[in-house]
Amino acid sequence: MSKSPQPPQQLLHLVFGGELDSLDGVTFRDLAHLDIVGIYPNYSEAHAAWKAAAQKSVDNALMRYFVVHLHRLLDPAHPAG
Repeated sequence: MSKSPQPPQQLLHLVFGGELDSLDGVTFRDLAHLDIVGIYPNYSEAHAAWKAAAQKSVDNALMRYFVVHLHRLLDPAHPAG
């Protein structure tokens, strides 16, 4: 009996952004207006989503998007990857 292939490991990443108070920090101007782009199963997909969102807001110097490695928060003992 053969084993079925294992699905790829989920290394969840959150992509979100918002307008900052200043270019010098990461304090958001209005938390109610954060743009939650989505949660992605790997860094590659998260990076593509981050890039697309960041390019849409290129005219607003205070708008910033971030990728958060949720898998590191969910399982701190797991090696980075």
